[in-house]
Amino acid sequence: MIKAVIIDDEINAQDLLEKTLNRYFPNKFNIVEKCNSVDSGVLAIKKYEAELVFLDIQMPEKNGFELFKYFEYIKFEVIFTTAYNQFAIKAIKRSALDYLLKPINHLDLAESIKRFENRNKGNFAHKKLSLLLENLNVNDQNVSKIAFPTIDGFELIHSNQILYCKAESNYCCIKKIDGITKTVTKTLKYVEEILPATSFIRIHKTYVINLNYVVRYNKINKEVELTNGEKLPVSFRKEEEFINAILQNN
Repeated sequence: MIKAVIIDDEINAQDLLEKTLNRYFPNKFNIVEKCNSVDSGVLAIKKYEAELVFLDIQMPEKNGFELFKYFEYIKFEVIFTTAYNQFAIKAIKRSALDYLLKPINHLDLAESIKRFENRNKGNFAHKKLSLLLENLNVNDQNVSKIAFPTIDGFELIHSNQILYCKAESNYCCIKKIDGITKTVTKTLKYVEEILPATSFIRIHKTYVINLNYVVRYNKINKEVELTNGEKLPVSFRKEEEFINAILQNN
C-alpha cells in the first residue's frame, strides 16, 4: 500500500479526502496521518517516510509551499489541493506537478492517482519541486524553465528557447530555436496556458508562436515568417489580435 499523508487545516476536507480514497481506491492507500499544519506535516512525512502527500496550499500559519524548506532532498510526490489562487496553479503546472480543485471530485482524483502511479517509476520529485519554488518567486515574464510532461518523464525547457508549439491531436510538438522538436503529452491548449502570455500568442488552431522570433507578416498570404525561415498560417479570427500583439511587443 502507498503511504500517504494529508495536510489540510480544514478537518472536514481531510475526512472527505480520506473517505474518497478509501471508497474509490480500496486497499491502495494507507493514510498514515492527517495533519492540520505544515509543521505537523513535516514530522509525519519524516516519521513514516511518506510516498505521497496531499497538500493544501492556503493554510493560516504557513502556506503549503513552505513545507519543502524542511527537506534537503524531496523523495515524496505531491498532489496540491486548493480552492483558488491562479498564480500558484500556473506555477504548479509549469513544474509538471499535480493539483486538485476543492471540492475534490473523485474522477479528478482518479486521474491524479493514475499520473502519480505512472511518474512514480522515476524519481523526479525533487527536480519538479525545486523548479516550482523557482517559478513562484518570479513574475510571468521572467518565468524559469518549464517542465513539459513527456512519455518518458518531463523535459525542462526555458520559454525563450521555444520558437513555436504545434498541436498534434492530444499531444503537442515544441519546436526549439536550435531546431530540435520535443513531443509533449499535453494538448496545445494546456501548453498555451502555462507559457508566458507576454511572449506567446495563438495564431491558428494549430499553432502558438513566440513573438520574439517573428521576422515579418505577409498580410496577403496571411503567413508569419519566423527567424528560422519557417512560414506559419495566421487564421482570419486571430489576425487582429496577432497584429496588436506584434505592435505591443515592439
